[in-house]
Amino acid sequence: GRRDNIYKARIKILVHELGIEKFAVEVDEEWQQMKSDALVIDDDVVEDIRSRFFYPAYEKLPHNPEELKKAAQDQKFEAWRKNSTFAHKAPGYAIVTISLKPVGAPPGDATAEQMDALADLADKYSFGEIRVGHEQNLALPHVARRDLPALWKALDRLGLATPNVNLVSDIIACPGLDYCSLANARSIPIAQELTRRFANHDTANLIGRLHINISGCINACGHHHVGHIGILGVEKNGEEFYQITIGGRADESAELGALIGPAVPYGEVADVVEDIVEAYLALRASPDELFVDTVKRLGVEPFRERVYATR
Repeated sequence: GRRDNIYKARIKILVHELGIEKFAVEVDEEWQQMKSDALVIDDDVVEDIRSRFFYPAYEKLPHNPEELKKAAQDQKFEAWRKNSTFAHKAPGYAIVTISLKPVGAPPGDATAEQMDALADLADKYSFGEIRVGHEQNLALPHVARRDLPALWKALDRLGLATPNVNLVSDIIACPGLDYCSLANARSIPIAQELTRRFANHDTANLIGRLHINISGCINACGHHHVGHIGILGVEKNGEEFYQITIGGRADESAELGALIGPAVPYGEVADVVEDIVEAYLALRASPDELFVDTVKRLGVEPFRERVYATR
């Protein structure tokens, strides 16, 4: 249980700090003291940790300011707002996710000029704070809702207002063979091609939430094993092939994806993903059923049949 995990972690720390000769006695003594007691953190320790974190000086702001009402008439802005802004616990504020997944570009990439501009936008609109997520996107966590139209215009000028957060083109990919000496296969070009295949925002919204994760080798830096669709690059006789898994997820119901069949060559990966998505659209119980839930309900076989019927 949790106690055992803490015990093992403590062993690793002591091995590093004290060396193999000394750690055994230290750990055993500590374990004897704690193994039958409840794990309790003193209130003063909790308070000390809490004191290190500060909330910004939020203003009292309306939830639906006039600036937002006026901007809502712009369909392009509304598409971005609905996709890339999220609820904030402080009234009148929003969390803004900045997609680094424009069509045809490497996932998670940004130029020096874009980063300089983002730093200025964070100072102006988000109390100087930017957060980086494992999804290879950025977030401005404290944006006044009245400032969303102005922020969107600034992001749009920078090419950073793609409204595809959590959609099929919001792909996680490792550097792959283009930049990593450990990789067996390319990752970035596959991600770029998939963003082109699913560039139409209406189509992406029809598909709904769908996470594609790509790793160029078994080290799994792209977390392919927990992608709704996972793509793993492997090497076969000097050529790039890719294993495809479906049904993985990294939420509260975390699960590893299941292999749908034999690996496919580099040139067929985007076609296979399209086949899987088309099968999902035909098989889902309703437009509200997410891809990963359809896979859980039906299993892998219907998707395997669709992918390998002509291969």
